[in-house]
Amino acid sequence: MQEVRDTTSLCEKITADGFSFIAGQQIREWLLAENPQALSDWDVFDGSWDGMPLDAYMADGGRYRRRRFATLSAEATGPITLEPHQPHYQSREYNALNGGIARVYEPIPDSLIQGATMQGVLQLSRDLFSRLRPQASWHIEVHQFRIEASQQEHGHPAPEGIHRDGVDYVLVMMVKRVNISSGTTTLHDLDKVVLDSFTLTNPLDWAMVDDRRCMHGVTPVEQIDPKLPAYRDVMVVTFRKKT
Repeated sequence: MQEVRDTTSLCEKITADGFSFIAGQQIREWLLAENPQALSDWDVFDGSWDGMPLDAYMADGGRYRRRRFATLSAEATGPITLEPHQPHYQSREYNALNGGIARVYEPIPDSLIQGATMQGVLQLSRDLFSRLRPQASWHIEVHQFRIEASQQEHGHPAPEGIHRDGVDYVLVMMVKRVNISSGTTTLHDLDKVVLDSFTLTNPLDWAMVDDRRCMHGVTPVEQIDPKLPAYRDVMVVTFRKKT
């Protein structure tokens, strides 16, 4: 796994390989360099994963996923705008398990979208992806996911298996892992040949993926101590160039 320490080498790696892992400490440094208050509401941001509703659209019958959703838009520079709440849709080509229907999820609160942490992450990822696709206008979707595990049921971060999301770029950001093992991210070419794997472990660890060139998956998470809650909290942000 190649380490990146500046945004230029990061963009070069994504251009060359189609993906990159970036350690949370590096992301923290980049965020704070742009705005010393960028993580000032981290506790509120982190805590917002508590109390999310169950995903009611799981075709496998699983009750291990909780989520919220928001849609935004942005140009290559300037503000990132929250759009009116709308359903999330993926075709069955990209999501054979849950695709083909409009899924309506609870919206991410406006206050969280406008908070320092969320805005810092959105602006940094927008700026990086815009360096890869200059002058793009972006349709952005933000997903909060909590994947829970128990002795009765493992949690499946990617229940659709190895997949693409049908967008241009994907950001997966670790928020926290509690009492779980596994949850390894795997990257594949379009023939599903493994290119790399790594585990998002620490807060702010990122995986950035060119969804046009790579597929990705995540192994199931398992509860370690059966007496304690076990879950994996991540935020997924997708960027699709508007036609």
